[in-house]
Amino acid sequence: MTEQEKIIQVRKLKIAFGDKLVLNEIDLDLYCGETLAVIGPSGSGKSTILKVLTGLLPPTSGSIIIAGNEVSGYDENQWDELRRQMGVVFQYSALFDFLTVGENVAFGLRRHFHLTEEDIQKKVALLLQLVGLPDTEKLWPAELSGGMKKRVGLARALAMRPEILFYDEPTSGLDPVMTMTISRLIRKTQQRLGVSSLLVTHDMESVFVAADRIAVLYDGKIVQIGTVEEIKHSSNPVVQAFINGQELEREEEDGQ
Repeated sequence: MTEQEKIIQVRKLKIAFGDKLVLNEIDLDLYCGETLAVIGPSGSGKSTILKVLTGLLPPTSGSIIIAGNEVSGYDENQWDELRRQMGVVFQYSALFDFLTVGENVAFGLRRHFHLTEEDIQKKVALLLQLVGLPDTEKLWPAELSGGMKKRVGLARALAMRPEILFYDEPTSGLDPVMTMTISRLIRKTQQRLGVSSLLVTHDMESVFVAADRIAVLYDGKIVQIGTVEEIKHSSNPVVQAFINGQELEREEEDGQ
C-alpha cells in the first residue's frame, strides 16, 4: 500500500508520566478502509493510544499524522475540527440517560448538521436498522441490555459520517453470544460503509472476527503487527501467551 492510503501514521510515539513510560516509541499505521485491532493485557497502553489519537492526551514525543496532517501540536480548536471526522464507540456506551434511543442517535446530527426534523428521523431509523435495532427510537437507555446499548452507541457514532471510527473495548462485559454479535457488526459496518476503524480490546475471539490486522502491545511496545492469520500462527512467545490466555511475565528493570 502507498503512503497516501494511510489515514493514520504514528511514528516513535512516546508517552511518559514522570518516570513511568507508558508507550515506548511505537510505530503504527491505519490504512483507509481497514479495521486494525490493538490488543494487549491490561496496563499495556492500549487506551492511551486512543486518548492520543483523539486529542485527549498530548504525546511526550513523536509524530502523529491524521488524514495527511501532523496533529501532535494541535490546539483544542484544531482538535475539535478534526474530531468531526471521527466517531468513538465507548466501552460503557456513554448514552445520555435522559434522552431516548432516537434522541441519543440524533444528538450529533442536531448539533453539527443543518437538517430538517424529517431528515433526522429518517437517518436515525436507517442507522438503527443498520445496527439491528429497528423501531427502538422511543425506548430509554434503562430499558436496554448491555449489547443493545453498545449498538446504539455505534449508531450514534456513525451518525456523524466519520472517516475514522474508534472502538474502546466494545465487547467488554458482554456474554459470548453478544460478543460475537458485536464483533460481526463491526465487520459489517466496515464492509458496508468503508470506514477506517481502530479497535482497542483484550478479547482475542472478537479480534479474529472483526479485524483485518492486529497489533500486539505489551509493556508499552508493539511486539508484532500482522494479519489475523499471521498473529494466530505467530512464533513470538508473548503473542502466543496472550492468544492462549497464559500469564505474561514482565521483564525486570535490569532486563533479567
